[in-house]
Amino acid sequence: MSEARHTARLVLHGHIIDSFLLPQVMDLVMDLGGNFTIEELNVGQHKTDPSYCRLEVVATSAEQLERIVRGARGLGATAESEQPAQLQAVTKDGVFPEGFYSTSNLPTEVLIDGQWLAVQNMEMDAAIAVDRAARSARCIVFQGAKPGTEVVVGYQGVRVTPLERSRKTEIFSFMSSEVSAEKPKKVLIGAIAHEMKEIRRQGGRILVVAGPAVVHTGAGRSLSTLIELGYVQVLFAGNALAVHDVEAALFGTALGVNIESGEPSEHGHEHHMRAINRVRAAGGLRQMVESG
Repeated sequence: MSEARHTARLVLHGHIIDSFLLPQVMDLVMDLGGNFTIEELNVGQHKTDPSYCRLEVVATSAEQLERIVRGARGLGATAESEQPAQLQAVTKDGVFPEGFYSTSNLPTEVLIDGQWLAVQNMEMDAAIAVDRAARSARCIVFQGAKPGTEVVVGYQGVRVTPLERSRKTEIFSFMSSEVSAEKPKKVLIGAIAHEMKEIRRQGGRILVVAGPAVVHTGAGRSLSTLIELGYVQVLFAGNALAVHDVEAALFGTALGVNIESGEPSEHGHEHHMRAINRVRAAGGLRQMVESG
């Protein structure tokens, strides 16, 4: 019996060579266990000329194909037969619908009623609000989420335009696969531990100033244990420690990187935004902890 065959066609347009979009999509397909065939490829002859590629993607299951297409969309590809963007109304002030599309800082368009609308006020870590009557789309942050506002959910009907790579400088990388360059020194840690024991013996109080690297390195549980054992009475931190700690609890990642393996997770760059949204939906950190 022949193996099931599920196919889709992806279209790539723009600076797909300079931005590495084409090789990234190829790598994505292979990494997720699929195959591809390039059906058409037109490469721009000058630096300012756009290129075009249409490729057929083959997967062994509908679920595998959906993962590939979803990942390719996130990189900047579009499906040849693109479906309209899915919208869901905000029901609670300051809270996006679960599964909202988390934006990047790249030029983005959404397909609404057969027309591609450019998203205005483009910024990273936001949602896309759509006004059907005005035929417009714009980025909104949590404070802009008002009941009744329609927000894009999922990846369907969304396309991003990759930027042309500079030929003089390296592409900026937000976070490498090494979750943190901060590596503990055994001697220093031993001295700190000894001092903490002495302070506790004398009935003193200990203040810890912590950053998100505590979570990135997987040390969050150790810090929690120190607090529970009475070795830490005061904790100073910015919002990043809390956000990434919640992300780690919900998804096992910090800034999208798996804490145990150090490997990036699919769409992991959205995890911290989904963590924030769930806390807001619960009403706060305390309520979220209490609800389990």
